[in-house]
Amino acid sequence: MTRTRPALFAALALACALPAAAQTQAVKREEVGNRITENVPAIPAELIERLNRYQNVRGASVAGWTQDGCVLISTRFAETSQAHRVCQPLGMREQITFYNEPVSGVTLAPAKSGRNGFVFGKDVGGNEFSQLHWYDLATREVTMLTDGKRNQNGGALFSSDGKRLAYSSTARNGTDTDIWLLDTATRQAKPLVTEGGNWSASDFSPDGSRLLVTKYVSANEAYPGEVDLASGKLTLFPVDGGKASFGGFEFAPDGKAVYFVSDEPVDGQPSEFQSLRYHDPASGKFEVLTKNIPWDVDGFEISDDGKHLAYITNEDGIYKLTVLSLPGHKPIKLPELPLGLIGGLRFSPDGRRIAVTLNTATSPNDVYVIDLADAKLTRWTHSEVGGLDTSGFVSPTLVRFPTFDQVDGKPRTIPAFYYKPAQSAAGGKHPVIIDIHGGPEGQSFPAFDPYTQFMLKQLGIAVLVPNVRGSSGYGKSYLKLDNAEKREDSVKDIGALLDWIAKQPELDASRVGVTGGSYGGYMVLASLLHYSDRIKAGVDVVGISDFTTFLNNTESYRRDLRRAEYGDERIPEMKAVFDRISPLKNAGKIRSPLFVAQGKNDPRVPYTEAEQIVKAVRGNGQPVWFMMFNDEGHGFRKKSNNDYFDAATILFWQQHLLGRKD
Repeated sequence: MTRTRPALFAALALACALPAAAQTQAVKREEVGNRITENVPAIPAELIERLNRYQNVRGASVAGWTQDGCVLISTRFAETSQAHRVCQPLGMREQITFYNEPVSGVTLAPAKSGRNGFVFGKDVGGNEFSQLHWYDLATREVTMLTDGKRNQNGGALFSSDGKRLAYSSTARNGTDTDIWLLDTATRQAKPLVTEGGNWSASDFSPDGSRLLVTKYVSANEAYPGEVDLASGKLTLFPVDGGKASFGGFEFAPDGKAVYFVSDEPVDGQPSEFQSLRYHDPASGKFEVLTKNIPWDVDGFEISDDGKHLAYITNEDGIYKLTVLSLPGHKPIKLPELPLGLIGGLRFSPDGRRIAVTLNTATSPNDVYVIDLADAKLTRWTHSEVGGLDTSGFVSPTLVRFPTFDQVDGKPRTIPAFYYKPAQSAAGGKHPVIIDIHGGPEGQSFPAFDPYTQFMLKQLGIAVLVPNVRGSSGYGKSYLKLDNAEKREDSVKDIGALLDWIAKQPELDASRVGVTGGSYGGYMVLASLLHYSDRIKAGVDVVGISDFTTFLNNTESYRRDLRRAEYGDERIPEMKAVFDRISPLKNAGKIRSPLFVAQGKNDPRVPYTEAEQIVKAVRGNGQPVWFMMFNDEGHGFRKKSNNDYFDAATILFWQQHLLGRKD
C-alpha cells in the first residue's frame, strides 16, 4: 500500500522545518528474508538463549467435536497454528492441516448432517483476505469454497442439516460485508443480504427456512433481523430505545423463540451491560436471564439436543461459566474451574459434554471437557511451557487508580492488572512497563503471557495492564467515554497511572516504559507526546500515528466502522480534532526513544502509519528502531517473526529502560 500524497507532504514539511543535523540522522538498514530492520542492533546470543524456553510455550484451543467423538483443536507445533485432532483425554495430537499460514475460523459440519469435515479460513501473509476451504475428514481432501480473489470471507455457519453454509464476504464490491449463502452439494454461492454495511449470520432456524442476521455499526450499535430463505426477504427486528448493541442471537430449540445478548433498555430502564435474554414473539414472553449479574455476557451456546444453554459472563476481567437446563432455565451444577478465562463452549453432538478452552495468568490455553451429568472436569490437552517451572509464574492483582474526572462527586477509578516481580528489586524499586490494549473497544485480561513472565522473572520489571476509559467490559457509559473529540481523555488516564506509580514505594517512577498494539500503539505515541518527561521509552506495534491518514488508507471495508468509533475525518470539526491530537503532527514533542514494529500486509493499520511516524520522530533527533515483516499483517503470527520481535523488544528495554548497553 502506497503512502497518500497528503501524508507525504506532511512528513516532508516536518523534515524541512528541522535542523539539518536532525534531518541527516544515520539509519542502519538491514533486510534479511522477509524482515526489514532499521537501527536495531544485533540480538546477543545470550539473550536469545534466555528467551528460548519462554518462546517455546504452546497453547491449545477448542474448535469443536468430530462425528467420532474426537475434539478438534487449534495449536502450533511449527511456525503457525494449525488444526489438530485429539481423540481421548491427554491423547496424541494428530495434525490435520499443514500450511505456512495459520488456519482460523474452524467450523465443523453438524454431526447429524452426514457431512464429515470442517470449514476453515486462511489468508496470505496476514493480509486478512481469508478464503474459505472445506476439509473432508474422510478423504483428507481440501477444496476452496470462495473465489480466491482480493476479498474477505469469514463467519462460516452451517444449517443443521449441513445443506447450506452462510458466511460474510466483501466479494460483491470490496467495501460492504454481505451475507452469502452456499449450497454445500453444488458448492454454488450467491449473495443473500446486500443492504450495505457490515452483516453477519447468527443462526439458522431448526428447519433451515430462516436465518438470523445482524448488521454491526459499532460497539454501541447493531441491528438484528431475520431472512426468509425462500423469498430472500429481510425483516429487521425493532430495537428498544432505538439504538443498542447486540451479541449472540440464536433460535430456541423450538424454532419459535430466540435467545440473544443485548444492552437494550428493560421496562424503560437503561441497561449498562449486555445481558442474556429470551423472547417468544408469539406468546409475548420475555425474560432477562442474567438480570442479577451486573456484568456483560460474552457468549453463549445451545446444545444440539436442545437440553442445555451455556453462557460466559465477564466479571471484572474474570470469566465465569453457567449452564442452564432448557426450557426451564435452571442452572445446573458444574465442577470448579480455574480462575481465569473461558472460551470455546462446544457441546458434544449428544449434548452430554461441553468442551471449553481455559487460560489463567500462569498457564496457557488448554482444552478441558465437562461431563454435565456428574459435573466432572477432565483435561484433554496439556500444553508445553518450555520446560519452565510454572510455580514461579506470577499472577496479577487487580488495582484501581484515581483519574482526572469524577463520578457522582468522587474520583473516577480505572482498573488495571498489576504484575509484581516475585523477587525484590536490587535497587529497592522495580522499573515498570505499562501495556495498553488495542481496540479501542478491547479489554485486557489476566491471561497467560510468557513474554510478561520473562520480564518479571528475568529482568525484574513490573507490568501494569490498564483498562482505560473506552474499554469494553465495564458498561456502555464507560465504553463511550473516549469517543470522537474525547479521544485524549483516555491518554489522561495514562497520566493518572503515572501519578499512581509515583506513589508506590516498590516502583521506580523514573524508569517507566509504555507498549501497545494497534489502537494501543496510538496510545503509546500519544502518551509519549504528552509525558515524554515521565516515560523513558515506548514500543508501538502496528499503531495509528494520524487518524486522518489512517482513515484514508485503511481497507475500504473497515473505513465506516472505524469512523463510527474515532469520528469522521470528512467533517471539518472532527478533522481539526484529529490534527490537534495527531502524534505525527506533534512528533516534535516525542522526546523518548521509540521502537516501531509493523506488518507490511496490514489491512487495518497500513504500514504507512509506521513509516511516517518513524521519519517524523527521527527528524526530531530522537533514536528510533524500526522493524517490518513483509509476510505479516496486523500483528505477528509466525513463530520465527514473533520470536525475533520479542528478542528485539527485550533488547530495547534493556538499553532504554534499564540503561544496559550489553
